[in-house]
Amino acid sequence: MPYKANADRRHRIPRQRHRVTNWPAYEAGLRARGSLTLWFSEEAIEGWRAEPRTTRGGQPRYSDLAITTALTLRAVFHLALRQTEGLIRSILDLLGLDLAVPDHSTMSRRAETLKRPRPRSGREPVHLLVDSTGLRLCGPGEWLVERHGSKRRRAWRKLHLAMDADTGRIVATELTGHDVDDGSQVGPLLDGVDGPVASFTGDGAFDRDDVYAAIAARHPGADIIVPPRSSAVPSADAETSPSQRDRHLQSIAEHGRMGWQKASGYNWRALVEADVSRWKRVIGPGLRSQTDGRQATEVAIAAEALNRMLDLGRPGYVRIA
Repeated sequence: MPYKANADRRHRIPRQRHRVTNWPAYEAGLRARGSLTLWFSEEAIEGWRAEPRTTRGGQPRYSDLAITTALTLRAVFHLALRQTEGLIRSILDLLGLDLAVPDHSTMSRRAETLKRPRPRSGREPVHLLVDSTGLRLCGPGEWLVERHGSKRRRAWRKLHLAMDADTGRIVATELTGHDVDDGSQVGPLLDGVDGPVASFTGDGAFDRDDVYAAIAARHPGADIIVPPRSSAVPSADAETSPSQRDRHLQSIAEHGRMGWQKASGYNWRALVEADVSRWKRVIGPGLRSQTDGRQATEVAIAAEALNRMLDLGRPGYVRIA
């Protein structure tokens, strides 16, 4: 794998150093992320109550806007459902608004079928960077496991995400079981992206024929920047009509793995790894919901919250060493 090239000597390579060029604006954005200044627009107040339904069944009291607002506050401030109910009630009291507060049972039930926010990309065509990470479910804590041992294995879900390299926004997410491989989720991730895709960059787990076929079927002409395996060999038609993978192998043979990374732009994949780290630090390393539908809603709302935080300010930097 490319990141293991010269692994026995990489400790001698000094870490890069960068200088932020827009520090005042970025610092203001960081402060704004922690601000508790909240307000309700007239449209939000009018849309807080659900529209009357025309089909059979009970009438809903709260709109999707009200439930989404509650679940967003829950994700950002790491609250349980009952504490989220109390937070919204206190906010409405402070603002002097006479609005009903959804109870914790309603929030949990509505999260199962809530219309999830769809991330939007920036400029088109999109340069996609993809990666995956594990999110743990509720289970015994580390101290309890060390002290008494765990009676069952801790469960995990796998989060697959795609980000726009130009804007840093998360444009597609998929939540699967822990045993699902990354390459099988290329199609669902591409289906979640609006507009054309200029390039697709992923790690060696995406070095598969079906991945190349899925990208070519949806976005012909898109550059596929995936490192071939160390045991990869050129295709039978490499001499007459080389594929993108064949050209990657040729470049690696001529310039080495590190040279191919720099020439192909593969190093930009570090941005999506930084996004995974930002998810774990801001949203958390686990999922609070129990069912698949509620977990998918939780992930979609968390991605939208991170995108909104990014809109407040993003650092610009130059390398100095």
